[in-house]
Amino acid sequence: MKQTKLWMLAAILLICGILAFHYCKACDGSEPTQQVATEFVPQAPDYADSTLWITQDCDADGTGADVFYVVSTWEKDWLTPDSTVCHYADVYSPTHRERMAIEINRVAEYMAPGNRFYAPYYRHATIDAFVTQNEDTIFRRTRLAMADVCKAFDYFLQQRDSSRPFIIVGFSQGGMAVVELLKHMSDESYTHLAAAYVLGYKVTPEDTATCSRLRPAQGEKDTGVTICYNTVKDVKYVKPVIAATCFGINPVNWCTDDTPATLHDTITVTLSPDYHVLVVKGYSGSEYHPYADLINVGDIHGCEPWLYSECLRQNFAVRTQQWRKANDGGSSRLEE
Repeated sequence: MKQTKLWMLAAILLICGILAFHYCKACDGSEPTQQVATEFVPQAPDYADSTLWITQDCDADGTGADVFYVVSTWEKDWLTPDSTVCHYADVYSPTHRERMAIEINRVAEYMAPGNRFYAPYYRHATIDAFVTQNEDTIFRRTRLAMADVCKAFDYFLQQRDSSRPFIIVGFSQGGMAVVELLKHMSDESYTHLAAAYVLGYKVTPEDTATCSRLRPAQGEKDTGVTICYNTVKDVKYVKPVIAATCFGINPVNWCTDDTPATLHDTITVTLSPDYHVLVVKGYSGSEYHPYADLINVGDIHGCEPWLYSECLRQNFAVRTQQWRKANDGGSSRLEE
């Protein structure tokens, strides 16, 4: 009897080991650790498939940049036909791609002109992860999304003309991805970075401590830097899981102090030197509806790519020109 129990225990441990291996696949960070067998993970994207990209080549004279854009969160938790829950967008779902394309095509209207524009679909984590406002949950569920973006970025680097400058930009979860891309890219690739734009997400002290490529922008023209901003009506509305950032810059006047700027004649935009977020007056942001007591509740998260679009369009050109000027002159941006 004792021997039978030992064999039963051994069998149970073997089964548990097999399940643990299956659900902790690629624990190097390329896949998330599954918590329960009832969660569904969509098929991984193959970025050689052109249907997984939105691209535009609008650089007729070859003097622009390659813009790599990472879209924000568009999906809620959803169920497969067999009622299995999924916490990720499915890049092979036409419906999911159509929703992501709404944002991508709209930002391309001002980011693509004069540049070559690239935006991948990826298995972004659903909004439900962020609604928890739990950093551990957000980190666990976004690992898969970040791995997809890094994979897409590597493919982008392989395909593009490596003599050109590039810009990386993302909104919300896409802004998180920009931070991760700066950690992921090589020093050699970084030498071609005109600028990185984190729209509506944070850069933490831990991020800057682990990545020397995360250099805060100091003005309108510096290159190889990160532009980060979040918009609120008052600093009391800062959501820590999104906007508790350690640096920021005003995209209207490109100041890092509290010098106010006027946008569209009636909106005043001021950077808080204590919270590093933009405090706006004269703009309600009422077109962006509150969601789950997380976003657009005193903050104006939904406005980030749109309210400052003309400022961003112009700044892409300025930093691209500065990168080209520095490289044509034979100087190294790393020595600036």
